[in-house]
Amino acid sequence: MKNSRINGLRRMSISDRISTLRDRGFLDPEDARALLQGTSALPYRTADRMIENVIGVFGLPFGIATNFLVNDKEYLVPMVVEEPSIVAGVSSAAKLARENGGFAVTSMEPLLIGQIQVVGKQDPDKVMQALHAEQASLIEIANSIHPRLIERGGGVRDVEYFKYRLPDGDWTIVLHLLVDTQDAMGANIVNSMCEALAAPVKKACGGKVVLRILSNLADKAVVTAIVNFALSSLATKGYSAESVRDGIILANDFALVDPYRAATHNKGIMNGIDALAVATGNDWRAIEAGAHAFAAHAGAYRSLTSWTLAANGDLQGTLTIPLKVGTVGGSLSSNPGARIGLRIAGVGTARELAELMAATGLAQNFAALRALVTTGIQDGHMRLHARSVAAAANVPESQFESVVEIMIETRDIKIWKAKELSVGRAGGTSLDNSSTGDACGKVILLGEHAVVYDRHALALPIPSAVTVEVAEKDCGVSLSIPEWKIRARWSEGESVPEGAAAVIALIIKEFDVADRGFDILAASRIPIGMGLGSSAAFAAAAIRAFNILLDRKLTEVQVDRLTFQCEELTHGMPSGVDNHLAVFGEPVLFSKGSSMRTRPIPLGEIPPLVIASSGQRGNTKEQVVAVRSRYEKNETLYTTIFDEIDKMSVAGATALCERDYELLGSLMNVCHGFLNAIEVSTPELEAMIRIARDAGAIGAKLTGAGGGGSIVALCPGKVAQVAGALSGAGYEIIGMESDKG
Repeated sequence: MKNSRINGLRRMSISDRISTLRDRGFLDPEDARALLQGTSALPYRTADRMIENVIGVFGLPFGIATNFLVNDKEYLVPMVVEEPSIVAGVSSAAKLARENGGFAVTSMEPLLIGQIQVVGKQDPDKVMQALHAEQASLIEIANSIHPRLIERGGGVRDVEYFKYRLPDGDWTIVLHLLVDTQDAMGANIVNSMCEALAAPVKKACGGKVVLRILSNLADKAVVTAIVNFALSSLATKGYSAESVRDGIILANDFALVDPYRAATHNKGIMNGIDALAVATGNDWRAIEAGAHAFAAHAGAYRSLTSWTLAANGDLQGTLTIPLKVGTVGGSLSSNPGARIGLRIAGVGTARELAELMAATGLAQNFAALRALVTTGIQDGHMRLHARSVAAAANVPESQFESVVEIMIETRDIKIWKAKELSVGRAGGTSLDNSSTGDACGKVILLGEHAVVYDRHALALPIPSAVTVEVAEKDCGVSLSIPEWKIRARWSEGESVPEGAAAVIALIIKEFDVADRGFDILAASRIPIGMGLGSSAAFAAAAIRAFNILLDRKLTEVQVDRLTFQCEELTHGMPSGVDNHLAVFGEPVLFSKGSSMRTRPIPLGEIPPLVIASSGQRGNTKEQVVAVRSRYEKNETLYTTIFDEIDKMSVAGATALCERDYELLGSLMNVCHGFLNAIEVSTPELEAMIRIARDAGAIGAKLTGAGGGGSIVALCPGKVAQVAGALSGAGYEIIGMESDKG
């Protein structure tokens, strides 16, 4: 089955993203080739036939929103949009929603309304009676215009009549054709029906027929999307779950009474819907017009969504909106990009596409409101805005990420600043001739400490945990890791600081470039000293960056060996599992033994894990030495414990492959008991484990060497609740996926 949760999509190259979608079954090989080769754009010849005076084809970013579960079906949402944060916001909202069952969407049979206006008669009731008497004949004439539509099960379903007073006091009568256009949006179908009925309507009632055209207020094609966000999932850094929930409800209430706020509120909804409409070749202007008219149908312009307090304290959102869209006909058949978008969406009918649009609009509304009531919209835009600015400044790819990070850090996000940074940093450090590498962190599910004594450990990678950029400069070495508050400088012949700087010095020595100058900037999404493989990830990422910069062509095996040397420097007696995960980035059953042995673990999905950092740094080297001391004093007991942990690691690998989470959770709990017995747990870790289990985790344990650090919790169906409980208690949550959207 397709899975819309795609690990690390944001950090992939465009070609890797396309390949991933192809491998997941969201793109067929032909579509993948078209996207890779740039042939998915609208051809000039086709464009010239669509509108007048064509001089080119205008481009917009084509992105993918992940994580959507709608009516129990997995979707990727294709989005064509230029505004930063929309794709990320929608993906993030969908990720939270799926933890509570995703989106439930219902829809009416989608009918398009055609209007025929009659004037010149002063008795509107008689006109409507005359038209009603000929209704069967009028329907027959209308249906005769598109016989193939009738064959497919479509056609006119009903006729309605309305009368209005014009400003001059005269009456106008309007006939509404309610037409099932099947999977076509249906504008051309309905307009041609209305044109064909002009003469018969005039004959039937004696009035003058004026306007005959569809209406874009598609209130016969209304879609309702509902979503529930668990209260525990709403907490974010610095904001309690209750404050986020109540803030969203209050913001929505504001949009129900103030049209100025409602306009911006609804624009946020349409940010999601329009992007999907454009990606699938639908008329976003018609959708917009209908949505805004519908928002005012009660006599005042109001919010299209409703956010309320659920009976259990959760946040419930509802979006009701008219959506008449198509999957065939019009520009869809001639626009290759639209055809690809439809295939990515994986919808079978126009009605299904409308339901997916509604879910997307509701997700975007939640993302916008959550940002508004917490850090503010601007904060969420900053990173993506910085990337847009760097792109506009034509910053070279090798310098791109570094320039973005500096602009964000200084909050000076301007094109001239990006250009200045791409030429050089203060102090004369050039960004030219630079390279970037990244590597994975790790989370050990089973096997800590026992793995040092030749037993097995079961571990998973934390993708793209650390990124390192290395740039050459005239002399000396400078190192900056802002997230770890590490800054160091030294020159050849000077003593080298400990820690990360010592690792860089070792790498420089092994590459035999101690006489050259380097500027090193690292970014990490995992904290240091928390048992998540930060040191190995940093070393592997730095080695890869140096390898590219110096064109040494080291193999991954050689990168792994050098990373292990760095781990020996940092930890003294490493098991080898951290460097293996950092370099190869694969789930693994690892054994040190006389020679390191690994068994890759094939996973169809990321297990439902929550990783939380205590904020108390552990020291792997000290913990390994302390356990060694206790082992030597009571070898028989510790051997028995390590043997049992070994058995659990092997059994856990099988359980993980078979998604037997109940067994895996039990093994994790027992393993933690053994780790507590060998005295590597702490009161803080024990408290975190209790919080996780009380919130619904079926397995929870420390991960890493202990003495502080982090815990990992297995919580199928309860990820958001467990994460929320730990976050609400003040602990940092580390995502298993690098794509935060």
